[in-house]
Amino acid sequence: MNISYNWLKDLIDIDLSVEELAVQLTRVGFAVEGIHASSDDFVLDIDLTSNRPDCLSHLGIAREIAAITGSDLKIRDGIGDSEPEIPLPAVLAYDVVAIQDADLCHRFTARLLKNVHVGPSPEWLVKRLEAIGERSINNVADITNYVMHELGQPMHSFDYDKLSENRLVVRRAKAGETITTLDEVERKLDETMLAICDAERPVAVGGVMGGLDSSITDATTTVLLEVAYFARASIRQTSRKLKLTTEASVRFERGVDIDKLIDASNRAAELICELAGGELGIFVDVYPTRATQKEVRSSNIAFAVERLSGLKVSADRSIAILGSLGIGHKENDPTAFTPPSWRHDIAIEEDLVEEVGRHVGYENIADELPPAYGAGEYQQNEPRKKRLRRVLVDLGFNEAVSYSFIDTRHDGRFETVPGMLDDRSEERLVTLRDSVIEGAVRMRPTLLPGLLDAVRLNMNHQRRDLRLFEIGKCFAARETEDGLPAELELLSLVVTGGLVQANRGMTERDLDFYDAKGAVEAALNSIGFATPQFQADDDSRHLRIGQSAKITVAGTVVGTIGRLNEELTSDYKFKQPVYVAELDLQAILAQETPPVLYRSLPKYPAVVRDVSFVVTREISFDQIKSAIVSQRRELCRSVGYVDLYEGKGMGENERSLTIRLEYRSDERTLLDTEVDEVHTLLIETVERELNIRRRF
Repeated sequence: MNISYNWLKDLIDIDLSVEELAVQLTRVGFAVEGIHASSDDFVLDIDLTSNRPDCLSHLGIAREIAAITGSDLKIRDGIGDSEPEIPLPAVLAYDVVAIQDADLCHRFTARLLKNVHVGPSPEWLVKRLEAIGERSINNVADITNYVMHELGQPMHSFDYDKLSENRLVVRRAKAGETITTLDEVERKLDETMLAICDAERPVAVGGVMGGLDSSITDATTTVLLEVAYFARASIRQTSRKLKLTTEASVRFERGVDIDKLIDASNRAAELICELAGGELGIFVDVYPTRATQKEVRSSNIAFAVERLSGLKVSADRSIAILGSLGIGHKENDPTAFTPPSWRHDIAIEEDLVEEVGRHVGYENIADELPPAYGAGEYQQNEPRKKRLRRVLVDLGFNEAVSYSFIDTRHDGRFETVPGMLDDRSEERLVTLRDSVIEGAVRMRPTLLPGLLDAVRLNMNHQRRDLRLFEIGKCFAARETEDGLPAELELLSLVVTGGLVQANRGMTERDLDFYDAKGAVEAALNSIGFATPQFQADDDSRHLRIGQSAKITVAGTVVGTIGRLNEELTSDYKFKQPVYVAELDLQAILAQETPPVLYRSLPKYPAVVRDVSFVVTREISFDQIKSAIVSQRRELCRSVGYVDLYEGKGMGENERSLTIRLEYRSDERTLLDTEVDEVHTLLIETVERELNIRRRF
């Protein structure tokens, strides 16, 4: 954008040299890429961002200079339109302008100027335009270009006598309609484009370029001056389709000031009367789509500035800076700010902070580490989670990292950890308004969908022997103290396929439930919980009945483990058993860790006894172990699982469960008779309490 230094001085008093002005504009975000001389003037080449269409004019830059220097503008720059200064004849607007598509044209003003003498422009006007790269055409065309560069409002002048029935109709173009534009190119229009027409045909492409047939010539005596506001998206689309970019389309597609149309029309009419001898005629203002004043809320602007930028700026100074930029502040409502009509880019609190930060100076933002509110901090439990990861990796697991967003098809398919969801209704799930991944509109309440997707991906690449785990956050729509959705950190793992040993090409055996259980036990043991409990669970949505269990740590149920059920196995097209576990790691780490007690190595040997029981399917190893431990026999130091047998010799609902008991004394070597006495009492008590029998 080329800006004339002398032109700026006509709009505002400037005590800065052109070089100093370039530095100040660059400091507030308007990078001056170069300065070049033009006769007795200097032109600043300013790089503007697309969100600042108000600065595609000398007035827009003058407003920024006013905020920098505290000087007042020399022209009226209030909110709202100026009324025409000269009384005009009453006229029905429809006799001059009719808007048929108000969704594309929100406002349209038309002013008639009679007895105009079209000719060359005065030297000062030619020099002004040439300085910023515009060529002179004639006085009327030059004036419309001059006002566009001064106020930022594109406009167009028609030869009134060339308009059929002397009126304009603003409508969508009809299929197949054509127009020869001012660049003498015939262009084909379609129904998506806005055309400004007379009673018969298009005479201009709305917001882009006028037509050649209705253009101003030396023979023109009556000018119809159009100043309008068009829908931004429509102008952008039309410009792209026609491959025609103009100074007008650039401004319209970024947004002009709908409240300043009459000011711009007055300015152009004043110059036409002064330089071309015109006389004011009728004026109409058709405004079918009213603009509403925006309001931006900031409960504490000083706090917002410090929070987002690190700058310490008082509320009074922040309000003063915003006021100098035309952003109003309601005294009766200190949280409400009203951006001016020319600032389309101010919509949220962060935009207000940006304006304050620009004029305080981005160079004043100090280098410092941002405050950490959890994320990025080294948490107290990090060493324990590091040990947990190391143990699982040592067991042959790979850590997975999956997306936090999942598809709605997973709703209700997986059992979540206790306390995650109060119920399984859709309202308890966190739903995204705009999904990052197409279709993935849920924040995950469980890690399992991501892990199972990883398993499926690996199987599709012929990798069937898998052990994966993930530690990550899951989410539920339960408001917490800070009003945000609840977050829990979970641990999930999956095992499937065969056991692969190092340097072996073949698997030794298939992985099963006990491999997953052993991994969970090892992981919990690494963070200080050596004795988790596993109880049969037939209520889990995603696990197979009879091969699933609840996991209890320190008396609290923290998750589930088991084999994936048939429905999910079929849905994922798994052709082998898949075992999964999921635990509330956050709840586990929050519990007090049992103290680590030192014990010296045993001095005396242990005596081991294996015993097999014939049990029904309802009896688990955990029940047998609990029955033995509850007897509190001092010599019995441990109870372990050995084997489970089903088949020949067993009844339909029977199986053989073998356990191993270890006996030891800290004072002497035990005799067989001592061990036999205690062992017999333990076994008889278990048989009696659980109604089971030994297998001989």
